[in-house]
Amino acid sequence: MAHILTIAFYAALVVLVGVLIAGLVNLTRTDPNQASRSNKLMRMRVLVQAIAIALLCALGFAVGAFGG
Repeated sequence: MAHILTIAFYAALVVLVGVLIAGLVNLTRTDPNQASRSNKLMRMRVLVQAIAIALLCALGFAVGAFGG
């Protein structure tokens, strides 16, 4: 189980970096939809970050890092 969570966590990090790069590229654009797209990318980044944190916590529980 920990192996699957580790792969999912790293996949979430790759997606997060992709969204961050897309946001940076969007900042260089000057079309009228730039602000709307920027807002959508920010929401997507926050969602992917929440998923990555949840996966990291689940991984911690799976390997016993939070056990007593």
